[in-house]
Amino acid sequence: METNNKINDVLKIISQGRERTNILKKHEQRLIAYLVQHIPSWISSDILTTIGFSGNVIVFLSFLLAVYVNKYLLLLNVIGFIISWFGDSLDGRVAYYRKKPRKWYGFSLDLTTDWLGTILIGLGFVVYSDRISMFIGFLFVVMYGWEMITTLLRYKITDKYSIDSGIFGPTEVRILISMILVIEVIFPGSIRYFSAMACLILMIANIVDFKKLLKLADQRDNEERRTDS
Repeated sequence: METNNKINDVLKIISQGRERTNILKKHEQRLIAYLVQHIPSWISSDILTTIGFSGNVIVFLSFLLAVYVNKYLLLLNVIGFIISWFGDSLDGRVAYYRKKPRKWYGFSLDLTTDWLGTILIGLGFVVYSDRISMFIGFLFVVMYGWEMITTLLRYKITDKYSIDSGIFGPTEVRILISMILVIEVIFPGSIRYFSAMACLILMIANIVDFKKLLKLADQRDNEERRTDS
């Protein structure tokens, strides 16, 4: 009971400034609340951001190694995504837990490294894939970039920051890509079909989020007109 109370107290601290709606929210946030209490003090938020980005580099290298060394090295992407999740999920939360948040610095750094990491993964996909699949990899980067833009616009309009698209968040996307790449190792060539399906899911999610965004923007306009009058 005491451990649960401690976890709940930490959850209140690290959840500041961010709303989560992803399907794995409950278990993910409790794990993060546990981990932030055990991160050595010498590991700063910037170091965690670097660790997270290095995970994306590993994913990129797994594509290259699969092409030029052995296809089974594509499985390194699972390790890469775990490292990416670890650093990306803990950098800001550790800062809040230690009561040393740098809201705008962290926001700027996190968003930039996330985008660079997405480009790396997309580039690795292009190197690994055939011509048709290259287009799918490009489309995935575009769809994910669209979601990031929607996130920023929603933050601007509502002053509430949420990195999730409904029940899907970065964690679910990492798991989805990992599963696609593991299946590709077992069934070579399947990446084309599953990646196309993933892009379709992202496109639908983006369209739904865009419609919600326009509704929020319209509400904000109406509120400002009432205030001005």
